[in-house]
Formats: sequence, C-alpha cells, structure tokens
Amino acid sequence: MIKVDVFSSPGCSKCSHTKEILRKLVKELGADTIQWRDVNILDEIDHAVQLGVLSTPAISINDEIVFTSLPSVSKLRTELLARLAEGNKQ
Repeated sequence: MIKVDVFSSPGCSKCSHTKEILRKLVKELGADTIQWRDVNILDEIDHAVQLGVLSTPAISINDEIVFTSLPSVSKLRTELLARLAEGNKQ
C-alpha cells in the first residue's frame, strides 16, 4: 500500500481538481492499494514545511514530495503505478 497526501488550501480550484483526479485514479487502481488524504496546508503547516511544500496543490507519496503543481492525469497514474510496482517487489 502507498500513502498519498494532497496538500491543498481552502478555495484553491486547482487543489479541488487534483483531489478529483486522485479520487478517480484510486477507484480505478484499487482503494485497497492507495491510502490518500487531503492535507489542509493551513491546519498542518509544520508537516507541509517539513516535506518542503512551497505551493498548492502538491502531492507526496510515502512522505516524499513528487508533484509541486497540478500533474496531468497520465503523469499521476504513471507515478502511482510505478510506486505500486515498487511496493510489490519488496
């Protein structure tokens, strides 16, 4: 299982779009393989700073910042599949 955090801020339309893309991909790839949560950057600023989040939306996978802006659906899907494949090798 991989852990995905979407760092967002209230009222951010790109953040909402990112979360919708992720919801669809999790449904497609299997909710039992991807655990994700929406991280409100205002509520968890220390966590965001610790990971190096400079703007929203940002996406971390297993506590590593992977995207610092809104990724395309194909880029996000490719990254999630690669991370899932890595996890299956371990």
